[in-house]
Amino acid sequence: MSIEVNRYKCGYCGACVGVCPAGALELVETWIEVDMNCSSCGLCGKICPVGAIRVIR
Repeated sequence: MSIEVNRYKCGYCGACVGVCPAGALELVETWIEVDMNCSSCGLCGKICPVGAIRVIR
């Protein structure tokens, strides 16, 4: 499983960064970077106000 961030939808608000229990998300200039610590729990996708993040199973 992995996380996909739709860069066209993402407003780079950083809400997902703060909710990630693994600390796997980072706001870098104009994109969200997902590192290998991601457990694909899906919390970031649930908190995203524009639906730009999804878990790919």
